[in-house]
Amino acid sequence: MRTLKAIFDFYLDASIHVAIAVISMAGVTFHLLGSSSDINLMGFIFFSVIVCYNFIKYGVEAYKYLIVSNAYHKVIQMFSFVCFVFAIYFLLQLNRDIWIATAILGVLSALYALPLLPSAKNLRNLAGLKIYIVAFVWAGFSVLLPVLDAKMTLDWDFAVTFIQRMLLVLVLILPFEIRDLQWDDKSLRTLPQVLGIKNTTRLGLGLVLIFFLMTFLKDEIHQNEILLRLILSAALIFVLISKRRMQSKYFVMFWVEAIPIFWFGLFWWTENYF
Repeated sequence: MRTLKAIFDFYLDASIHVAIAVISMAGVTFHLLGSSSDINLMGFIFFSVIVCYNFIKYGVEAYKYLIVSNAYHKVIQMFSFVCFVFAIYFLLQLNRDIWIATAILGVLSALYALPLLPSAKNLRNLAGLKIYIVAFVWAGFSVLLPVLDAKMTLDWDFAVTFIQRMLLVLVLILPFEIRDLQWDDKSLRTLPQVLGIKNTTRLGLGLVLIFFLMTFLKDEIHQNEILLRLILSAALIFVLISKRRMQSKYFVMFWVEAIPIFWFGLFWWTENYF
């Protein structure tokens, strides 16, 4: 059991789970586009998310990412470097538009952890900004890159889907913000610090409602999209009202981040069996 727990903890701590969540959202986008998933793009997204997320978690300052004293973090560091090699390999198989979009998203991710200037704060420490940066980057990886890969136009439906994906990520972040309220520095001015837990929950419920209703703004709606977004919205509402469960490490890190995986599974199941 100790071995299984150690493997499971590494799976979470090394950001493998969150990477699967992001490629699941990219998979949903491919389903909505009516296009088959590109294995090169999915591979790139998977490995680059691991590198990016571990950099943000463990390398808020660059030297902390390169010079690691903790043995466990050294293992995660080496794993991240291997993932970086694979990410570059898959990126080289993709087209130029993907490279440009990735460069922009990569700069935002880097600025999230690194200061803009030697004497300046990073984006993570700018009050209230960090969750919007994360939401934008996740939406970029899971919506923009699949659309560019499928050579689709950046039209109205793309804009609606992109905003919806940002709203989804914002809602998924809120349980983490609520869980970390007791540890976060007050200068971060996270939503629970500014609004309180109750109002943050209400805001999350409002975002879920907007997320669902925006589906009807699209010019073309996928056959099962309304039903599956309704199920997804119900899962998000359940998470937001599960206040006591948010204090559990595994509830937030595993079950909340598993919601996009569950959503992709529903798309795959309905398309293959209905």
